[in-house]
Amino acid sequence: MRTVELIQKKRDGGRLSREELEFLILGYVQGEIPDYQMAAWAMAVFFQGMEPEEITDLTLIMANSGDTLDLSAIRGVKVDKHSTGGVADTTTLVLAPLVASTGVPVAKMSGRGLGHTGGTIDKLESIPGFRTALTPEEFINQVNSIGVSVVGQTGELAPADKLLYALRDVTATVESIPLIASSIMSKKIAAGADGFVLDVKVGSGAFMKCEEDAVELAKAMVQIGTLAGKATVALVTDMNQPLGRGIGNALEVKEAILTLQGQGPENLTELCLQLGTEMLLLAKAAGDAREARSKLERSLKNGLALAKFKEWVAAQGGDPRVAEDVNLLPQARFQENLLAPRSGYIHAIDPLILGAAAMHLGAGRETKDSSIDLAVGVELQVSEGDFVQEGQILARIHANDPKHMEAALGEAREAFRLDQGKPPARPLVYRKITAEDV
Repeated sequence: MRTVELIQKKRDGGRLSREELEFLILGYVQGEIPDYQMAAWAMAVFFQGMEPEEITDLTLIMANSGDTLDLSAIRGVKVDKHSTGGVADTTTLVLAPLVASTGVPVAKMSGRGLGHTGGTIDKLESIPGFRTALTPEEFINQVNSIGVSVVGQTGELAPADKLLYALRDVTATVESIPLIASSIMSKKIAAGADGFVLDVKVGSGAFMKCEEDAVELAKAMVQIGTLAGKATVALVTDMNQPLGRGIGNALEVKEAILTLQGQGPENLTELCLQLGTEMLLLAKAAGDAREARSKLERSLKNGLALAKFKEWVAAQGGDPRVAEDVNLLPQARFQENLLAPRSGYIHAIDPLILGAAAMHLGAGRETKDSSIDLAVGVELQVSEGDFVQEGQILARIHANDPKHMEAALGEAREAFRLDQGKPPARPLVYRKITAEDV
């Protein structure tokens, strides 16, 4: 088999077999195929696309290119939730204890943040004492004991994806739907879950800016999961404004706690209920969506979800008192309010600008080696569609450096667009994609 012939085959619109893809991917991981040839293949994929079975073969090869996690020792059906990334998206911190409180095991590996989107592991580490590094045995035993554990990635999951992603980033091939889908799903499959609920973001603060592209990505990932024998469903959800109101690590933990107390923002609470409903259905823990949602709402109302959060935090070495006193979370030294320059309706809150402002305050990483400040960020006081008076607080900036505060106020001011007349409401969930759709 010759690499150049496989590049030519894909360039001309052909489908590569499982054996041919293994030759390419494993040869690249082992250093036998150079960057310039893999870049040529990726560009051929960018223009020619891939067939569903071909994308699935690629995904499974990448998933098995390194370590894989065996969760078979965990009792019950393990369903993972994955978001393609957004701003003020605290769903995992709410969903993990909420779903676990209904008896469905949650065994999740999460990542750190890079750029304007926050990472679940960074958020959890803002809880004093919380351990995100557990051995596989500790991880599995904890899920069997209390029903939930969320940890950082261990070992070398899908190293082929890590190499290929870095190459795509510098060869203008990032936007290829088959390569995006296989990148996400290879890591998910390697992490060992039985099924997946995918939250595919669309809008100004998401990677996918238009609904058509987001639906195409959702369908590709559901198709991969289905062909790989994993129950998979996707929701295409709005990211034209921040999902919640807290943007920054400790601020997002605070918001998750408020949501578990039944006091969270409407959009965040609703999306958690919809995603949680799909998780319960895939786990066969409810007969239909109404029963699943009822179980989740009951756990929020009667305090079971909050109690499970405390149990989870304590099990991983954190201080469970944060569930009752959010002031135990890291606090920034300075707070300053951003005020409305005039009266009017909030027509837009740009999540990308606010995510960048939080990152420049120190809440996010410019590079994977950057250190972060767990206390800083932006706390919204309004949502799209609200009417505000001149001088009303739009957002509160939390900073530990006065210079960063001034810069963040200037950035955040650009995120808000006020106008006359109430703007039309956007849906929170645009589409649901199931195996039947693909």
